[in-house]
Amino acid sequence: MTSWDIKPQGVQSQLKLTGERAGDLEKALNALMGHMSEAAYAAGTAVPGSAATVPNAARQGPVATGQVPLSHRGTMGPVGAALSQYLEKRQPDVKAMVDRIQAAVLGAAKATNEYIEGDLDAAKHAQDAAKNVRLDELRDATGGAK
Repeated sequence: MTSWDIKPQGVQSQLKLTGERAGDLEKALNALMGHMSEAAYAAGTAVPGSAATVPNAARQGPVATGQVPLSHRGTMGPVGAALSQYLEKRQPDVKAMVDRIQAAVLGAAKATNEYIEGDLDAAKHAQDAAKNVRLDELRDATGGAK
């Protein structure tokens, strides 16, 4: 572990870039949720006339921030139900993606800070926690145990 050669300014610029890209990803995911929600609503139903306006609270997938849940818009048809189920199935993947990005950023920042302070064991611990997506360890670590 004594052979590290980290350039803190380079890490800082990469973390800033990663943060910007994570913001872009958040916008894209929120737009996806909004568009899928609109598509589900616009697809209509397989029921004739006014029967389609009865709320169906049983079918509701993830909803983007600021969007009205699908169940508050009226009955959902088969296309809307399929889109809702698709989003529900993808939600764990999205959460894992967010957690991995957060772990990578926190781990790199903590490892670099420990490197600057000269605590290479704490830096390795932060790197390992980030690699294993251990957000609890990264948030709670105080470091500086020289």
